[in-house]
Amino acid sequence: MSIAEVQVRDDMGDLADRIRASRAIADQREVRMPLGGSLFDTVITGMGDAAAMVATMDEIQVGACGPVIADPDAGWLYWLVPPGTTARWDPHPYGLCLGAPHILTLPPLARDVPPGPYWLRPCVSDRLLPPVPLRGLLERFRPLPAPHESIAAQLGFPLT
Repeated sequence: MSIAEVQVRDDMGDLADRIRASRAIADQREVRMPLGGSLFDTVITGMGDAAAMVATMDEIQVGACGPVIADPDAGWLYWLVPPGTTARWDPHPYGLCLGAPHILTLPPLARDVPPGPYWLRPCVSDRLLPPVPLRGLLERFRPLPAPHESIAAQLGFPLT
């Protein structure tokens, strides 16, 4: 079989897209990254007391919590959680969990201050946020605004 005859498997095409996206991040560009798959899902919350919430997660994860993107213009925090969290995330009044088929725009890795979305906690390859302690954190801090109606309207799906 020649190289021209090799066909890309469905899951390999997804992998290629993710590698290209990772390269864009490394090149200090924003990138639209598909959620789910083998990388991560995201829990969206209001900004609330972002500094206190992240400091608490730093303690829970001993030293530094997993990646968190702050979007001060929209008023959201995006907590990157393990893939598949969406399937196990029960409805929560202060956090909305999204996975596939949704897409998240990641800021360049070096952007750690506004303007625009920035890494409140950096993206480290071996660290995501644990969903169970994150749920407890949301219960404790109750960050507002709750994202549900706004995000549902943006994505075009009804709240039930």
